Amino acid sequence: MQQPRNFSLYGAVDLGARQAAAQRQQASAAASQGAAHSEYVFDVTEATFEKDVLERSRTVPVIMDLWAEWCGPCKQLSPVLERLANEAAGAWLLAKMDVDANPQLSAALQVQSIPMVLGVIGGQLVPGFLGALPEAQVRQWLGQVLEVAQQLGLPGGADDQPAEGQEDEADGDGLGGLDGIREPELAEAQQAMERGDLDGAAGAFERMLANYPGHPVATVGLAQVNLFRRVNSYDAAQARKDAAAHPDDVEAQIQVADIEMSLGSAEEAFNRLLGVIRRTSGEDRNKVRQHLVGLFEIFPPRDPRVTKARSTLSSLLF
Repeated sequence: MQQPRNFSLYGAVDLGARQAAAQRQQASAAASQGAAHSEYVFDVTEATFEKDVLERSRTVPVIMDLWAEWCGPCKQLSPVLERLANEAAGAWLLAKMDVDANPQLSAALQVQSIPMVLGVIGGQLVPGFLGALPEAQVRQWLGQVLEVAQQLGLPGGADDQPAEGQEDEADGDGLGGLDGIREPELAEAQQAMERGDLDGAAGAFERMLANYPGHPVATVGLAQVNLFRRVNSYDAAQARKDAAAHPDDVEAQIQVADIEMSLGSAEEAFNRLLGVIRRTSGEDRNKVRQHLVGLFEIFPPRDPRVTKARSTLSSLLF
């Protein structure tokens, strides 16, 4: 897969005409191939692109279907994409854009021919394809997109959204406490942490996740506890000395990143590991990538520090 390019709509074009284009979009929507949209398929305009595509892509891949009413091949491809989006049930989302109603955004996306399909992952464009490809080839490309998203550690689609009553619990500042928890295992974990029993806390979190996979508070809590367990096993002074003397010493850099994270210096930790990924390859690079993605779990997925680091990681990997 080709390397995504950095993308900033506001830096690329003048969006003074967004409102008028949005009105054209609304006027053409009724004739947009008669497709019944769902929670996984939606229209996007110049006015909604930033929120509905770029922001959503921070947590789930977004596929853009660029079409026009007069385009015959578009009417062949769009139903396929819509069916696959509904089949995926939130693993990725489909954003449909009428190029005629959104000329400024079309120019920013460098649309020269339609149908045109693009991916957006972590706020960056992933090259797609032109024309109405057979479904088998569309599925193959979608598989590549999801593989990229997985390597970036994206939490996924609708199934990963916090359950009602849990969202506020997971929105703390990463290394903060576990206030407001209600499940017995989480209360047990909190008590264990208060008495310094990290192994006991980890066990409670693991039981919670076995019963409720993906529980946001338990996921964050276990990542925190595992971080402190690792740091407690390090010789911090030696790790810093080794990391300074040997920039490509993967283990030393990982240890110092953990130490920085435990001290609340998240950006320093992320930047350290991103630097190692930039300088290494093969198994070393993959080991650091996996560790970095694991550190992301210490924070809610929409934390701006995580968003920024994911975007940089995407540009380095692809």
